Amino acid sequence: MKINHLAISLSLLAAFLSVGVRSGYSQTQENQLTQLPSQITDQIIDIDGSSTVYPVTEAVKNEFMQVEPDFKVNVSFSGTGGGFQKFCAAQTDINGASRPITLQEMEACRNNGVGYIEIPVAFDALTVVVNPQNTWAQDITVEELKKMWEPAAQGKISQWQQVRSGWENQPLKLYGAGTDSGTYDYFAEAIVGGDSLRSDFTGSEDDTILVQGVAGDPNALGFFGFAYFNQNQDKLRALSVNGVMPSRETVEDASYQPLSRPLFIYVNVQSAQNNPNLRRFVDFYMQNGLRIVEEIGFIPLPEEAYHVGLVRFHNGNVGTVFDGVPQPGLTIQEVLQKDPIYSPDQEAVNFLN
Repeated sequence: MKINHLAISLSLLAAFLSVGVRSGYSQTQENQLTQLPSQITDQIIDIDGSSTVYPVTEAVKNEFMQVEPDFKVNVSFSGTGGGFQKFCAAQTDINGASRPITLQEMEACRNNGVGYIEIPVAFDALTVVVNPQNTWAQDITVEELKKMWEPAAQGKISQWQQVRSGWENQPLKLYGAGTDSGTYDYFAEAIVGGDSLRSDFTGSEDDTILVQGVAGDPNALGFFGFAYFNQNQDKLRALSVNGVMPSRETVEDASYQPLSRPLFIYVNVQSAQNNPNLRRFVDFYMQNGLRIVEEIGFIPLPEEAYHVGLVRFHNGNVGTVFDGVPQPGLTIQEVLQKDPIYSPDQEAVNFLN
């Protein structure tokens, strides 16, 4: 019997909403953000982080500025890891992330007194692509990707034919996310089962550079977020992974694994308390997220998920639902039914007292 995974996700999410997100706060503490004044100020909203999440947040910003033209919102990207360095140093208000916050980043935020609210905003299918002139590779397995990308492959796996017998004896040119990118971390964990890849590849935190690299090299193989492939299908060709093509449908039915992943924003709680402009921006993000995510070619969460994000934000639910490492293979419904884990962020939670 075919299971409707999206329907399951909605049911689980409804149950999740019915019990709320366990935060350990009193009702008074949970309402602190909503009780703060909402007047417009001249405070700037600074956003950095993932290049994958960047187009979503930039699109939200552009629509928000049409409604609130006097607000000042700066959106840039330096990779998930680079963004967290700034975020946990209290240099930015929001960090876009293509993987969950790590234990080291949690500790950095805690040491600097930075509390954060983790909000999923979309789902993604990490997409493995080749140049259209590549006539031999139509599909690839996770094991073959590991053979290409594991650290032990450096200096050894340099020809397509070495990966699969029958592929052309052509140079293998690899393009992928740079080490400051959450995409790098997620791909390494999902494919190699560790925290590092071979280093002799062309890496960048800017996905546009990777698109251009693969599009200009007939022997190239690369990986990046689905939206960047979707926008450049005239220049690139996607490979199926273990026989499954990346798409919205294969993410929603949980068949595109292990390269489906959630995308997040992390909001600085102190900034939200002190900056009513930021609170209004996050409200707008959650209220319009599904439509905007869909319009720009990303994979939206179920509608209720954006309501959950808004509830978490207004309740001041500080923490992460993850364990400080990427968790490949999670389905949409599994992400949505997780509850925040507060240790080692207890000091950040207590900031709301």
